[in-house]
Amino acid sequence: MPGKNARTTEAVAEADGGKRPVGRPRRVIDLDVVADVAAKLYAEKGYDAVSIESVAEELGLSRATLYRTVRSMDDLHTLLFERSARNVEVEARKLLRKIKDPREALIALIAFQVDASIRMREYAGVYFGIGLPAETYERWRKWASGYERLWTRTVERAIEGGHLRADDPLVATRLILGMVNWVSRWYSSREKYTSESIAQEAVRLIVLPDPGAEADAPTRRTKPTG
Repeated sequence: MPGKNARTTEAVAEADGGKRPVGRPRRVIDLDVVADVAAKLYAEKGYDAVSIESVAEELGLSRATLYRTVRSMDDLHTLLFERSARNVEVEARKLLRKIKDPREALIALIAFQVDASIRMREYAGVYFGIGLPAETYERWRKWASGYERLWTRTVERAIEGGHLRADDPLVATRLILGMVNWVSRWYSSREKYTSESIAQEAVRLIVLPDPGAEADAPTRRTKPTG
C-alpha cells in the first residue's frame, strides 16, 4: 500500500518538471502529485493505456524510483480512490454547510455530483469501487455508505420541505445518485452538453418548481479537486 503522503521541495520540483539540487537523491514522492498525474493520463489516454511506467515517465522518474512508493496498479488505484473520495466528500460537505435552504441544497448537490461525474469519468470505475484490492474495497464500502447518508439527509430535507415528491428518502437518493453518476458513462466533450446544462435538466426532472423563481437552474456549483 502507498505510504503516508509527504511533500518536499524536491517532490514539487519533480512534478512541475523542475530539477532537484545536484547530488541530492529523490527520496520522497508526493502522492497527491502522483494522483494528479495518473488522473491526467487516464483523461488523455484512457483507462487501459495507463501504467506505472507511464506515470513514472510523466513525473520524470525512473520506474524503480516510483516503485518504492507505488508498487502496482492496485496501489495506484487505491491512491486515486482515496484522493477522489476524500475530495468529493470534503467539497460536498463544505457546499452543504453554506446552503441552509433544503431546495437550494439539493439543487447544488445535484450540480456538484454531475460535475464530479464528468471530471472523474476516465477512472470512474475506481470511484465506484471496481477493480480495487479487497482491503481497499472494504474502505470504499464504508466511504460509499457514509456519502450516501449525506445525500439521504439532503433528500429527506427536500421531501419534508415539499420540494421533492417521494415517500422513501433512501430509495429516492439511490435513484438520483444512479442518474447523475451515470453521466460519467455517456458524457462526451465532443457533444454540446456542459456540466451546467446537464445539471439543469436533472433538476427539472427531480426538483419540484419553486413558485417564486423564474427558472429552476442550479445556482451554485463547486468543482471537486479530485
